[in-house]
This record gives sequence, structure tokens and C-alpha cells, in this order.
Amino acid sequence: MSLTDEERAATIKEFHANLKISELTFAQIADALDTTAGVIEDVLNLKVKKIEDPWILRNYLMKEIIDSNKDPVPFTALAGDYHDYWFLDSKIIDTGKIV
Repeated sequence: MSLTDEERAATIKEFHANLKISELTFAQIADALDTTAGVIEDVLNLKVKKIEDPWILRNYLMKEIIDSNKDPVPFTALAGDYHDYWFLDSKIIDTGKIV
């Protein structure tokens, strides 16, 4: 399943807003998700190899923001329980790592 152009643009905007709220750097996020800063930047802009990667980044950012007692920007396309989406490998997302 793929996003429409409007959904892609909205998701990228939501990622950038949440990154700003989190006050985390690409390097900090990359370290937590066992990847590189370049990969995090690519995922943030939806340039991905695996469709699960945005969900991993989304989940991480949401948790970090909430744990910092801040309010995240809700995601419109990356919403609901990813376990319910037949096209996603929830086991990959559950690892919380982008490899």
C-alpha cells in the first residue's frame, strides 16, 4: 500500500514537526535505532527501503516526545495499530530498530 502525494507531504511535515518537538538530533535517533543519521534523514523524508521504517521512527519519536511531557503532532497517515495492517511486517516494527 502506498501513500497519495498529499499523504506523503503531510507525513513528511508531521515527521519534521515531531523532530523539532523532540529536540533530538539525527545522530541521537540513529544511535537509539541502530542505524545512521543519513538513514534517519531519509526515513524522515520517506525515502525508504522498507515500508516499516517510517513506523519505527514514528513510534520512537512519539514515545520520546510523550516521555518528555510534550505533545506530539498526530500522524494522519501513520495512524492506528500497525499490527492491523496486512501489508506491514509488525515483527520488524516491534524490534524498534532500523537495519
